[in-house]
Amino acid sequence: MSQAICRMIAQELNVRPEQVNAAVTLIDDGNTVPFIARYRKEVTGGLDDTQLRTLDSRLSYLRELDDRRQTILKSIQEQGKLTPELEQEITQADSKTRLEDLYLPYKPKRRTKGQIAIEAGLEPLADQLWNHPQTEPESEASKYLDADKGVADTKAALDGARAIIMERIAEDANLLEKIRGHLNRNAEMGARVVEGKEQEGEKFKDYFNHNEPLSKVPSHRALAMLRGRNEGFLTLAMNADPEQEEGARQSYCETIIADHYGVTLSSAPADTWRKQVISWAWRIKVSMHMETELMGAMKERAEIEAIEVFATNLKDLLMAAPAG
Repeated sequence: MSQAICRMIAQELNVRPEQVNAAVTLIDDGNTVPFIARYRKEVTGGLDDTQLRTLDSRLSYLRELDDRRQTILKSIQEQGKLTPELEQEITQADSKTRLEDLYLPYKPKRRTKGQIAIEAGLEPLADQLWNHPQTEPESEASKYLDADKGVADTKAALDGARAIIMERIAEDANLLEKIRGHLNRNAEMGARVVEGKEQEGEKFKDYFNHNEPLSKVPSHRALAMLRGRNEGFLTLAMNADPEQEEGARQSYCETIIADHYGVTLSSAPADTWRKQVISWAWRIKVSMHMETELMGAMKERAEIEAIEVFATNLKDLLMAAPAG
């Protein structure tokens, strides 16, 4: 086991590294957590069942994280795109989410609109409009027309330039981290009944018009709503701006994007285009990605909590005195 992983787990559990090493050796030898907790206290220095379960869970996570890190480093290196700065960021990534965010721009994918636009020579146009708002979009775009490359008019050129910047925004690891933090603090999950399913889905009536903070949904409610969706009675959606009136034209996440890049929108010639880029990047790419990720995290939390409750109840039942 990596000594770095050992030290990290020891620090999290507030125990000595040698205790963690001993427990890991026992786990790797095929011993179960209950067995170690009950019969190997002298080997682990007295680690209890709760500490050992946390250790086992973190050990699996950190090993998977390290394996994924090596795979990502190898992939980017084979592409010839691994810089010392990127390698350091990947090496220091302390979660799977951060690691995957960093990998996004280098992850093999089918040809996107942004890639096609770059191949058509539109990247300089995208950079010019994004970084120099005084540029007149239509006039600048006219310099890049090439029907043979699929850029027949200025609209096609501007659409391609927009796709390039949108993909950069959607693959910016540091920006995604900011938006994720905002959503974890503020976003709500909304459940609504599917029209016409009110009677058939009566058992889910508590969630026909339900909203609550996404990061704080209790496991039993999360699982109930997910079941309602899976059975076709509920729709679930993330609301990134619960404080705003319904139908508000701009999400606060668009402000986060603009601030991240130092973009100040006013009445400069390219600002209408830049505002559209930010709005589309949020609504079409980042919002959907974040909703999938955060709803998935909610489901995972709920399932883990449900298993823990079941395990506790089962343990209490098994440890109870026999009837009579």
